[in-house]
Amino acid sequence: MRDCDVLVIGAGIAGTTAALAAANTGARVILASTVHIFSGSSFFGGTWGLGLIGPQDISDEAELTQTILSIGRGMAVPTLVTQLVKGIEPVIRQLESRGVHLRHAQAAEQQEFIPCFDHKQRSWQGLGRSAYRKAIADALEIQQLMMLPYHELIDLVEDDCGICGALLYDSTHSELRQIKAGAVVLATGGFGGLFEHTLTMPDVLGTAQAIALKHGAALINAEFIQIMPGLLSPKKGIVFNEKSFRFARLEGFEEQNFSHLMTARAGHGPFSASLPDHLVDLAIARKSGGAKLSYSLPDVLPEFMQTYADWFYHSFHCSPFKNVRIAPYAHAANGGIYIDSSASCGIPGLFACGEATGGMHGADRIGGLSSANCLVFGEIAGQAAAAYAQSHTTKMHSIVLPTKAASITDCQYALKHIRHIMDTNCLLGRESRTLTQAQQQLSHIQAQLSQRFTPSSDPQSIALTARVSYACLSARALVAAMLARPESRGSHFRHDFPTANSACAQAHTLTLRREEFDITPIVF
Repeated sequence: MRDCDVLVIGAGIAGTTAALAAANTGARVILASTVHIFSGSSFFGGTWGLGLIGPQDISDEAELTQTILSIGRGMAVPTLVTQLVKGIEPVIRQLESRGVHLRHAQAAEQQEFIPCFDHKQRSWQGLGRSAYRKAIADALEIQQLMMLPYHELIDLVEDDCGICGALLYDSTHSELRQIKAGAVVLATGGFGGLFEHTLTMPDVLGTAQAIALKHGAALINAEFIQIMPGLLSPKKGIVFNEKSFRFARLEGFEEQNFSHLMTARAGHGPFSASLPDHLVDLAIARKSGGAKLSYSLPDVLPEFMQTYADWFYHSFHCSPFKNVRIAPYAHAANGGIYIDSSASCGIPGLFACGEATGGMHGADRIGGLSSANCLVFGEIAGQAAAAYAQSHTTKMHSIVLPTKAASITDCQYALKHIRHIMDTNCLLGRESRTLTQAQQQLSHIQAQLSQRFTPSSDPQSIALTARVSYACLSARALVAAMLARPESRGSHFRHDFPTANSACAQAHTLTLRREEFDITPIVF
């Protein structure tokens, strides 16, 4: 007998949306999370909240769709982009019906409310973490979902028909737990936790993407990871307010058109190799110990900056505009598991949504669409998974549990080393030499870890070994995708190929075949 109809793994915005969507169909749902419910990058504490944008009205849908495709620089899947845009207004109405208070701009006409990489104002809402958590917690309670916090995905389970459950590690009781399900939804976030400097939660390691690869899924656009300026001081690991660039001077940045580049750089948070102001980010990256900024601020800050300043002072009791040093940080993934219009991963019974997925974004992503993606495709994934579970039977038998593991010390060392390799070679230091070196080092880590496996019945050691092994596989997949794109486009920059190449103007999918990566260009 099934434990549930739909098992949702991941409890950020995408996961909670998928769980509610499935439950609304009458499906029995389990919501599992590596840490607490309401977690992951959606609830990262290093920023005031999340922007959520959409078309201003129905007449703006076609223009927004075309802009996303243009900003994606040929890498976004048109059908998924269209589906995303058309789904935004309904999910915003649904949020409000559930009691989620959305913040609206008082001065929406200000330049600061033009989304990152966009060229015009859109419908903008501020999605605060506490407002979302309170309202959605009530909705989850009404639906009487079973919630499993502190349950980490160790593997997916298959029968003859497809995915039919998962093996989880219950860290509260230190035990492995098998869940039988009619369908599984992966909503586990991106790859940011693979880097030392990250503006995501450290558990966001891309392990679910690696597990999906092992079971036959594909990744798309894995090389496109947003790289953002983040603070080293006055408070380390906090999102930098890029709007302040236009009032700032960057120590040692002596480009002839300095003022123009800094003003342009204020228009978007993430780095883009496709824009002239990428020179600002390269200058920041060259500064060991962080780049120093000094400010000449106006008497009255623009609303968007004032909101950030108020949040920062309230949270950290200091000004975000004094003693400022910044450095490149890994942020959100623009690519991930390749899904179709029903959020299927191409494997019966397996669905995915949110930042774990790719296709609806391209080389660059308009600001505020990550939240929209979580909501729109979370709804689609939950409904599709419930429909699949209703029409298919589950034949899963008890599985053979892992019996070998590395030591906890070896695993911790390996993960620390993985993060250092990725930080050094895969942020703004990408070139053939560094990426090849990273791939060799990661393969060596995986081989060394495997050599240290010993018979084990300790659930904690087994779970940590799986986590680090899958993190290493995800890291290797990212490096392979970066090597396979010998050009610079959007969030992907190569020092040895610093411009775009029209011969590379196709998205890539990445699959795993006999432990080797197969990378294939695709045409939409």
